[in-house]
Amino acid sequence: MSTVYNQDLGTMRFDLQVIASWIEPGSRVLDLGCGNGDLLEYLKQHKQIKGTGIEFSEEKAARCIERGLTVLQGDFSKEVSDYPEGRFDVVILSQTLQQISDPKELLIDLLWIGKRVIVSFPNFAHWSARLQILLTGMAPVTDQLPYEWYNTPNIRVISIKDFKRFLRLFGVRTVREVAINTHHHDYKGNIVRTFKNLRATYGIMMLERVP
Repeated sequence: MSTVYNQDLGTMRFDLQVIASWIEPGSRVLDLGCGNGDLLEYLKQHKQIKGTGIEFSEEKAARCIERGLTVLQGDFSKEVSDYPEGRFDVVILSQTLQQISDPKELLIDLLWIGKRVIVSFPNFAHWSARLQILLTGMAPVTDQLPYEWYNTPNIRVISIKDFKRFLRLFGVRTVREVAINTHHHDYKGNIVRTFKNLRATYGIMMLERVP
């Protein structure tokens, strides 16, 4: 593993640091589930993007607006259908895919309104989760999946290998991908280059439609 840590991005979650490095200056960006707006604010200040966010939490959406960001409060799985084809250069869905009821339908919508889609998600096949199941016979609780089975917001179990197979089945091209090892909201992490499905805690992929 090689360590990647940008001091200028030290207050931002590590997977968001990676995503930020993939965004071209001046891009039109839609950030779904944008939280408090850390990524949008960074991209606006440092890459002069034209950015919009959609956030379900009223409190977080209000915080974004206080920061001068253009953010809508609502359910992005419904809101995205209001945008025309190719409205954005990049659509970002970070650490939320595992909570989506119909990921296939959502991905189709995102690839319609965005030229490219960046997705990050926790890797349920990480060795620590496998070991917990093997030794305890119970649903794993890890830094990346810090919930019990009865109170988790996650309704999908995804591994890096699963998601890549899903993309092949539905004809979606992977433009760029990286596997990382980091804690849930940590600002430091490592790039995983070998045995990714076993050693990485998160996968990040940039996707586009096949013509």
